[in-house]
Amino acid sequence: MPEGPSVRKFQLLTSPFVGQVVAKVGGSSRKINVNDLSALRLQDSQVHGKNLYLAFVAAEGPLGPTAEETVLQREAACGASSPDQGGQEQVGSPQTHPQDKELQEIHCSRYEVPDAANCPGSWLRFHFGLFGSVRANEFSRASKANKRGDWKDPTARLVLYFEGGGFLAFYNCRMHWCSSPRADPASDILSVEFHRGRALDALCTPDPICYTLLDQRYFSGLGNIIKNEILYLAKIHPLTQGSLLALSDLERLLDCAIQFSSDWLQSKLHGKGLHPQIYQKEQCPLGHAVMKETLGPSGGFKRLTWWCPQCQPEVLSGDGDPSPVTE
Repeated sequence: MPEGPSVRKFQLLTSPFVGQVVAKVGGSSRKINVNDLSALRLQDSQVHGKNLYLAFVAAEGPLGPTAEETVLQREAACGASSPDQGGQEQVGSPQTHPQDKELQEIHCSRYEVPDAANCPGSWLRFHFGLFGSVRANEFSRASKANKRGDWKDPTARLVLYFEGGGFLAFYNCRMHWCSSPRADPASDILSVEFHRGRALDALCTPDPICYTLLDQRYFSGLGNIIKNEILYLAKIHPLTQGSLLALSDLERLLDCAIQFSSDWLQSKLHGKGLHPQIYQKEQCPLGHAVMKETLGPSGGFKRLTWWCPQCQPEVLSGDGDPSPVTE
């Protein structure tokens, strides 16, 4: 499924339509009544990790503040931008940054317009599946024939046509209404609110590092491609227990996660493709044979993982046993 950088690009495609009224609706979705969106105004567009959120209000109502304006207003009133609140929590500290709780409260209280779309809430949440996408002012076209030999274009789940001209088409996604974005920006690796201290605390646990990296509670938006690439860049075996790694190694891994995600987003915005070093490769850049295995916690979701045994050696515990946890 699309990872954080892809969903950020989707959000940027929707941003120019904020403030416009939906003139006509189409699409194949049966999970929501797409006609409920007709004549509503697109109020806001946000992205949290791998999820896109669009807010809708009645067209005749006032155009309220955007998410960023609301946060700035609250900060000005509460003095949240003072220097003593601007730092990041240190590793091992059990305290949550005061601004994190404040942001959660903002997200839970904003845009309560239950009658705006005849639905429980005014936010429409999009979670994209494999090959899910958003297109602005164009439809997706078939790039190859299907199994029957037909060149059939993909069918959009939702199409929003706006009074100002132009449209948005959403493909291969699940949608549902909610009262507000249920997300913590402090866990989003591409958010300015991303909390390094909390992320490092999560990485220090005795769990295999490749499990922790996919935990969306701490690394929202980080998916399987980013996981594989940053573990290779940091030269860390995917099954290494985080508690066995030096803090400097974890810091470096976190730096790789943020930098790789940011670089990938910039590449997408410039129309460039991703050139992975280890993901789906048979050899690493140094010519070593790459290992591939499906890894994941017991009873949890397992993902294909690629690593180079020579560039990413196993880390031994104090008793001399390899750190990887096998099931």
